[in-house]
Amino acid sequence: MDASKVYFTNLRTTPSSNLLTKLERLVKRAGIERIDFKNQFVAVKIHFGEPGNLAYIRPNYAARIVGYLQSLGAKPFLTDSNTLYSGGRSNAVDHLHSAMINGFNPITVPCNVIIADGLKGTDYREVPIGGEYCKSPKIGAAVVDADIIISMNHFKGHEQSGFGGALKNLGMGCASVGGKLELHSSSQPVVIRENCTGCRICVRYCAHDAIHLDDERIAVIDYDKCVGCGQCVALCQYGSAVVGEDDTSERLNYKIAEYTKAVLNDKPHFHISFIMNVSPECDCWNHNDAAIVPDLGIAASFDPVALDQACADMVTKAPILHGGKLGEVYTHEHLEGEDKFRLIHPDTDWQAGLRHAEKIGIGTRRYELITM
Repeated sequence: MDASKVYFTNLRTTPSSNLLTKLERLVKRAGIERIDFKNQFVAVKIHFGEPGNLAYIRPNYAARIVGYLQSLGAKPFLTDSNTLYSGGRSNAVDHLHSAMINGFNPITVPCNVIIADGLKGTDYREVPIGGEYCKSPKIGAAVVDADIIISMNHFKGHEQSGFGGALKNLGMGCASVGGKLELHSSSQPVVIRENCTGCRICVRYCAHDAIHLDDERIAVIDYDKCVGCGQCVALCQYGSAVVGEDDTSERLNYKIAEYTKAVLNDKPHFHISFIMNVSPECDCWNHNDAAIVPDLGIAASFDPVALDQACADMVTKAPILHGGKLGEVYTHEHLEGEDKFRLIHPDTDWQAGLRHAEKIGIGTRRYELITM
C-alpha cells in the first residue's frame, strides 16, 4: 500500500490566522471536500470529557468543524457511546448532562448531541466483519446509521492501550456498553497486595461492586463480578491494581482495531487529531495529570492508521515536560526519540494495534507528513 498523506499544522498564530481558521484550512487542504456531504447524516465522533477532566478537545474546535460541515450541506451531530464503568457518562441522561456542562451544547456547537448507544447502552447494531478476535462488533446504533464518520481525537496516553488516538476514539468510543464488555472481557486486573494502601478509591468507583477491602484493609477483586473495564487500574495511584499477567495490551489493541473496522465499514470517513494536553492517561477519568510533552499541533488524514502513527512519532520525537509525570523520573533528560507511552505504561504495546489495523485493511502505517 502506498504511503498515506497526513497533513499537519503547528499552533503558531497571527492576527489574521487564529487556531480555528488554521483548523478549517487544514481539513480543506487535506481534501475533506472530496466527500459528498450533501444531505448526509454525519457522525462527528468526539469525547465529551468526564466531568472534572479538563484535557478534552475544546468545544470551539467542534463548533468550527460542525459549521463547516453544515456549509457543505451535511446534517452533522456530535456523538459518543456510554461507558462501561461508573461516572458521569454511563447512561444517556448523565452523559448528555456531562456533554452540556463541558460545553458541547447547542449554544456553543450548532448541532445536536446524540448518545450513540441509547439510554442504557443497549441500542446497538452487530456489524459482521469476521474478525479474528471479534466476529460481529456491537456498535452504537447512531454511528452505524450515520452516512459519514468524522473523528475528532484528543491524542494522549492510555493505561491499557498505550495511547488513545483515532483508533481508540473509534473502536472503543463507538462500542456499545456490551461491546466495551467484549473489548475488556479478557483484561481482568490483579491486586499487588504489598502496594495497596487501603485508600478505597477502587472500591468507590467500581461500577460492578467487584472490589472490597479484606480484614487487612487490602483490596480484593471478586472475579465473578469483574468485567475487566480497567477503571481500578487507571485510578490506582500506588501501582497496586494492574493488568493481569494472563492478558496482554496487544489483545485489547487487536480488538480495538477490529471494532474500528466495523465502525468505518464502507462509509466515507475523515480524521482529525489534536496533539495538545498530551496527558498520561485517558480523558475517561475525572482528573487529568499534567501533559507529558509540549503541545505540538493538529493533524488530519483520511487514514486513521497513518494518522495515529504520525502522531505517535511526533510525541516520540518531542522533549518531555519536566512538570509532568515523566519529568519526575527523568529529571535531567529530555528523552527526544524515546517512546513516551511505553515509558509511562511499560506493560502496553500500542504498535500492536496499528500493525493489526494495517493487516485487516483499515489503513497503512506508512505516511507522508505534509506540514502547512
